[in-house]
Amino acid sequence: MTNYWYDKLALITGGSGGIGENIAEFLSHQGCRIVLVARRSDKLKAVTQRINAKGGKAAFYQADLSHQEERMNLYQKVSDEFGIPDILVNNAGIGWYGYFSHMPWSVANELIELNIKSVTHLTSLFLPGMLQLPQARIINIGSIAGKLPEQGIALYSASKAYLDAFTTSLYRELRGTNVTATVLRAGPVKSDFFNRALEAPSGGKIPGELFSISPDRVSKKVWQIIQHPSRFVYVPIYLSISPLLEILFSWLIDLIGPVLLKSSTRKFSSNN
Repeated sequence: MTNYWYDKLALITGGSGGIGENIAEFLSHQGCRIVLVARRSDKLKAVTQRINAKGGKAAFYQADLSHQEERMNLYQKVSDEFGIPDILVNNAGIGWYGYFSHMPWSVANELIELNIKSVTHLTSLFLPGMLQLPQARIINIGSIAGKLPEQGIALYSASKAYLDAFTTSLYRELRGTNVTATVLRAGPVKSDFFNRALEAPSGGKIPGELFSISPDRVSKKVWQIIQHPSRFVYVPIYLSISPLLEILFSWLIDLIGPVLLKSSTRKFSSNN
């Protein structure tokens, strides 16, 4: 069968490690040209070189997407050098665990800029051009936290709930066009996301790390979305019951959640 997406351009944010790195390598194996974006140029260079050494086509741009001017510069550079991407994977994001009252505003503002504003801004910049392509995909890497908000991740959950609502509305607006928008509602995924949350000012260890899955499962689902787009998908699939858990057991989460958070933050404080 002919692979329509062979030699098509995929722009992947947060591509220096974890989910973004894995998606980049997976899509490269499917024949896509890859452009990676992240803050860490050394890691971006290593991922790009590994893809190219295996016969793929990859390039990278170092950018801090929490800054508006860098998002604008990225759009201009990618458009000028490669053209409009056929696939936009908005993966860049950060997490933080602990009481919201303890969260430094510098961290909160960075989370809002990266998890919410950068996704919205990049989509706004690239979408008009993507509408001129024969086919195009926007894939936003969300979280079950957007549908199942819990203690300790108040702002992170809110950012993913925004992403869910934004993508759903966009998907419906784009019906009948050549572009689709999908939110991938992922459970915990093995990556340095958890370490960065732990190292953030006043942050703590996110309990969900205990149940994390391989990034490979996310990459395979991304490829499935590209071939057969839908409004949302869950990874793993059994997490599709998460909205039901909020409806049926929110009273239990209300009771147990604060106890778990208090215990977790106390343990983290005593260990540090």
